[in-house]
Amino acid sequence: MACQARTPPVQLVVHFSVDQMRPDYLSRWQSEFTGGLARLLRGGVVYLAAEQAHAVTLTAPGHASMMSGRWPYSTGIITNELGVPDTASPLIGTNGIGASPYRFQGTTLYDWMRAKDSTVRALSVSRKDRGAILPVGRASQSVFWYSNGMFTTSRWYGTKLPDWLMAWNAQHPIDRVRGTVWTPLPGTAYPEVDNRPFEAGGRNNTFPHQIPVEAMDAARAVMDFPVMDSLTLDVAWRGLRAMRLGQEGHPDFLAVSLSTTDEIGHRYGPGSLEMHDQIRRLDLLLGQFLDSLATVVPLDRTVISLTADHGVTDYPEAGTGGRLPLSADVRTLRQWAMSRWSLNAAISEEGGLILADTTALANRGVSIDSLSRALAASFRGRPGVRDVLTPATLQSRRDPEAVLWHREIMPGIGWLVAVASEPGWVYGSGTTSTSHGSSNILDRRVPVIILAPRVPPRRVIRTIGVVDIAPTLAALIGVRPTEPLDGRVLPEVVSPRR
Repeated sequence: MACQARTPPVQLVVHFSVDQMRPDYLSRWQSEFTGGLARLLRGGVVYLAAEQAHAVTLTAPGHASMMSGRWPYSTGIITNELGVPDTASPLIGTNGIGASPYRFQGTTLYDWMRAKDSTVRALSVSRKDRGAILPVGRASQSVFWYSNGMFTTSRWYGTKLPDWLMAWNAQHPIDRVRGTVWTPLPGTAYPEVDNRPFEAGGRNNTFPHQIPVEAMDAARAVMDFPVMDSLTLDVAWRGLRAMRLGQEGHPDFLAVSLSTTDEIGHRYGPGSLEMHDQIRRLDLLLGQFLDSLATVVPLDRTVISLTADHGVTDYPEAGTGGRLPLSADVRTLRQWAMSRWSLNAAISEEGGLILADTTALANRGVSIDSLSRALAASFRGRPGVRDVLTPATLQSRRDPEAVLWHREIMPGIGWLVAVASEPGWVYGSGTTSTSHGSSNILDRRVPVIILAPRVPPRRVIRTIGVVDIAPTLAALIGVRPTEPLDGRVLPEVVSPRR
């Protein structure tokens, strides 16, 4: 009787998140890929109808759901402002807003891995603090992000940078790219028009694009250029080698969040020539990284996942919809609370969700239900408003829109109304960028790809949730979640018989 080949043990779990990647980028331009995206699409289980299936489709909630397997109501990360900013955890070696995962609730894949083997280590790298922090939750591991021309971390994670990262920063990588010019890659006849007048508000919106020569300007501007992804991947590569991830006899965890697609998407839009070129460059950079990774950890002992924290809606000026400003309403509410009650009621808005210190208002005798109903009435019927929910109406609703908000709003949070926009509409009134953040499908829809040893490649045409990634990866490497999850194991990746 022939012996069945034994599957080599997994040594490394790698999770890529591409900030603001729409799945149609992969289907539209697949024939042009030759690098890492080509490898993942060819060899992985591919879902191009996955969703960040909650209402406020912003970076922090999206990243918090990826490796936790839970929606925002459970992770506690419901907006960007209520994400990782933390003045009690200042940055190391540079100025800027401190950051930590202190608001994050529950566990992530890394915690489940560590529960099985306490020697498991994690490295998470991103241009954004929230992109680096949230994939590993509250774990005090090696977590680094970009700020003021260097990669750093906060005092939540320690008091000094590791030697390998100090050496990387000492090379002054931004100095090497000052004044460089971004032009489209050769070899493809781009069909997109490069002079859409509304891109970037009509300023510096056509190729070539140049990184400023002055150091401080370059350190800020580089975030809008494809080279930022290469710097992020280089830091991940240096850290991977210095920490010997995947080389110590147990599976380790690496998370890399690539943010340039988000910057380019906001500035130029998903229909731009710049976005097309960015995705081609991303494909090449991921290919180079995977080639390098294979020299230290065999790819047949590596599990790889890729997804996005949210999608994006194209510029309304492209004829897709309009702009829905809510800031004036928020200012009016703040002024009312201050003039009527001398109260800073912490009124804010992100992704159509208007938050407030409802406890403080109620203590002044304000009926929150009456206030919410009055606000809802003022929003209904406005151009671009599709639906308005209040705490009272959400409690009794179970329709698809309400389900997204149930998954978003955590118990105990103070809020007044949730304003859902019409498809093609973006929140805000500024015309220098497009955006995301709504509960509409273009903002929710993302790709999910999982590449694992001995898992046959296939293209799956059904809707799944990003919350399904973490439980699936856990099943692949034989670890158990330590708490109830919202996501489920994907049967196309892990069959019931495995």
